[in-house]
Amino acid sequence: MGILDFLSGQFIDVIHWVDDTRDTMVWRFERHGHEIKYGAKLTVREGQAAVFVHEGQLADVFTPGLYLLETNNMPIMTSLQHWDHGFRSPFKSEIYFVNTTRFTNLKWGTKNPIMLRDPEFGPTRIRAFGTYTVKVKDPARFLTEIVGTDGEFTMDEISYQIRNIIVQEFSRVIAGSGIPVLDMAANTADLGKLIVAEVGPVVEGYGLEMPEFYIENISLPPAVEAALDKRTSMGLAGDLGKFTQYSAAEAMTAAASAKGSDMGAGLGMGMGMAMAQQMANQAAGQRPGPWGAPAPAAHQPQAHMAPPPPPPVEHVWHIAENGQTSGPFSKARLGRMASEGALTRETYVWTAGQDGWKKAGEVQELAQLFTILPPPPPGA
Repeated sequence: MGILDFLSGQFIDVIHWVDDTRDTMVWRFERHGHEIKYGAKLTVREGQAAVFVHEGQLADVFTPGLYLLETNNMPIMTSLQHWDHGFRSPFKSEIYFVNTTRFTNLKWGTKNPIMLRDPEFGPTRIRAFGTYTVKVKDPARFLTEIVGTDGEFTMDEISYQIRNIIVQEFSRVIAGSGIPVLDMAANTADLGKLIVAEVGPVVEGYGLEMPEFYIENISLPPAVEAALDKRTSMGLAGDLGKFTQYSAAEAMTAAASAKGSDMGAGLGMGMGMAMAQQMANQAAGQRPGPWGAPAPAAHQPQAHMAPPPPPPVEHVWHIAENGQTSGPFSKARLGRMASEGALTRETYVWTAGQDGWKKAGEVQELAQLFTILPPPPPGA
């Protein structure tokens, strides 16, 4: 091997980067002593940028293409000019490859509910989540502001900071937009543009840009959603009178199917009598009216009378003792339990519609069970 061949092998180098990951944003070309050989070929592929750092200072940014690194076009001193250093250049240079493609399907979401004043519901809370896309817009700024001297920088190292910025700006934009919660689903595209307009200048200071931003869902607290579903059901019911009759019939059916309940047996008997009345009316040639009552004849003036109101639904009660609950019990059953001493004024009871557990003596409907006492036994 001649001396020229030896020198050629010593100095000719190929600098390039083939990314086999999906989350690497910056990768430093590793070379012993950070030497950049004279005549080295730098290959920058599409979707990449190469940042040249010489003596600790950012010297140049290379866009996609093939470059020949020589002293006449590079601000560096190579080992060819310093024979006295034994082919070791005293000037250290580094090349960082920056991935300029889009990083997609990045997640964001509100960790805590966002407080806002809704025009329809008043003060309420909402949660939201979605995805966004980010890419490096200014490789030099991104390297100096975020990466520093990190030899391999991934998306995970900055995604948490970007999510915090998104949630902060989302909360501010949503709270000040004045858009009703029920209309937000129809305006997610416009809301996304507003949020990107606020987040854009912040991430641009890092050398990044956000080409895409999506709001996948905006949800209300479960209690508000339940109230909204009930309001929707009432709207679908239409006639409030028919809705009341339907609700009463549903309540009686549920009570009649309850096992071990005195009230269930009583209501089942009542429903059986109502059905028998309807069958008797049909056998007599009369059209059954509401709740089993015979309909008045067409020639009678009572044909347009309003139907009687539905019978009241008796409450059923649950009892809490020693951390355990039992029931449901009808009021008649509770009366027998009170006479037997199994139910006292201090016993905690609850029924549907009651605000939490209360002592039986504090419930007006049950207090009378303790005022009617039997006379003293004979011979007492």
